[in-house]
Amino acid sequence: MEKMYHVGFDDTHGAKYVILPGDPGRVEKIAQYLDNPRFYCQHREYTTWLGEVEGETVMVMSTGMGGPSTAIGVEECYKTGVRTFIRIGTTGGMALKVMGGDLVIANSAIRMEGTTKEYLPIEFPAVADHEVTCALIEAAKKLGARWHVGTVQCKDAFYGQHDPDRLPVGPELKYKWDCWLKGGCLSSEMESAALYIVCATLEGARAGCILNVCWNQERKKAGLPDPEQHDTALACEASVEAIRLLIKKDREEAGK
Repeated sequence: MEKMYHVGFDDTHGAKYVILPGDPGRVEKIAQYLDNPRFYCQHREYTTWLGEVEGETVMVMSTGMGGPSTAIGVEECYKTGVRTFIRIGTTGGMALKVMGGDLVIANSAIRMEGTTKEYLPIEFPAVADHEVTCALIEAAKKLGARWHVGTVQCKDAFYGQHDPDRLPVGPELKYKWDCWLKGGCLSSEMESAALYIVCATLEGARAGCILNVCWNQERKKAGLPDPEQHDTALACEASVEAIRLLIKKDREEAGK
């Protein structure tokens, strides 16, 4: 196999599991939770390390920010043999119960972005794999984290959320934001919908997502305490533990 055009590697890595942070600078940090971590490849926004969990090769690869680069990375990882995808990243809280430092496990995503419309009609839901989601929940419990599971909003424009009044479409953005709040949306981020919809179109692919809450603008607006937490260590640890649980379960089901 030739090396993939964007991620820069072929199928010789042997990994069936990948952890996907957005930030290339976060890859090495996550890889340190694996056994025998080692640099593998760097091309464009895709920085890749390898390691082992339970003797199984596991990849950590950055996707960059947003749906387009996430979709490309997932497609090319899949072509090289990866089948289990866990996104780990940051998110801004929306529901008042969600606070900085909490973990959000996204079992579904609002498709308020453009990438997924080129895969499936908007009526098709962006949902996580049930087994991956359960593994992330179990990992969060094991680590003693404050966690929430539910729907996140996935968008393309970071500053559209934070400064809608200066934009021509600001009234529409604020109307939809209010709709998401009333529907119980937990938080807002930029990559999960693309991950879920792309995996829905790839046979045998499964995906989940765990996010560190940095802050919550709705709590701040309501005059509630709004602690900030930008350290993603707990989410990183939970993603690796979830991979461990999935490897064990996959082996049991395979009779190994």
